[in-house]
Amino acid sequence: MADLLRKPFGKRGKVHDITPSSAGWRYVGFGLYHLKAGDIATEVAGETEVILVMVEGKARLTGAGQDWGELGDRMDVFEKTAPHCLYLPNGCDWRAEAVTDCVIAVCAAPGKGGHGPRRIGPEGITLTERGKGNNTRYINNIAMEDADLCDSLLVTEVFTPAGHWSSYPSHRHDEDDFPRITYLEETYYHRLSPADGFGIQRVYTDDRQLDETMAVSDGDVVLVPRGHHPCGAPYGFEMYYLNVMAGPLRKWRFVPAPEVEWIMERDA
Repeated sequence: MADLLRKPFGKRGKVHDITPSSAGWRYVGFGLYHLKAGDIATEVAGETEVILVMVEGKARLTGAGQDWGELGDRMDVFEKTAPHCLYLPNGCDWRAEAVTDCVIAVCAAPGKGGHGPRRIGPEGITLTERGKGNNTRYINNIAMEDADLCDSLLVTEVFTPAGHWSSYPSHRHDEDDFPRITYLEETYYHRLSPADGFGIQRVYTDDRQLDETMAVSDGDVVLVPRGHHPCGAPYGFEMYYLNVMAGPLRKWRFVPAPEVEWIMERDA
């Protein structure tokens, strides 16, 4: 069985620390901090650029030699308001001091020094509806390719209502053949409401050499090294996930699974 489902290790401090080495791939890193008011987190980015996402709570952030002040005003991720984020290029260090209990995501990918540090959001991030019927979900695009904010990173938030599907129709982005498709590794950081609920994520290739279906709990991370990767939110449980993608080209191009291509064509 592929090691695609990662559980948080602990409830305070750094509870996820996914690196390209630990994931068995080349580009995406993902970390997550749970901080109590007064706690401090520090890191040095090294060769990677990072986007710090204030998932919940407030913190005072410094990075790239600047004081960015207090970021964050969303105390519960399911408020669905736009997040406060901070982009830092490779070679920078950063420090966060929690003002309230908070959750900070560290989205990382190779940096090339092509962009300067900057705040991202909440201005300019608008919750957008995508899909039809029970495939409807709501997107906060933080740093997708239409925004020239990063060298490698693609980052977005998705809110999936109870009883709905998401990252669906099933699709893959696991070949470097632009413009038909791009190679992008991806992580899913999941949250559920109520928090004792569960969601479903399947990761599978067309030939089924990889075919894993996982029950995800609040706080889990799923790795998508290749293949299709749909999610389901059971009736009664709302699902949130934070996506981080990166590859050799900062473009998001995908190919649908053959069995659902007709749905994508119908709903276009």
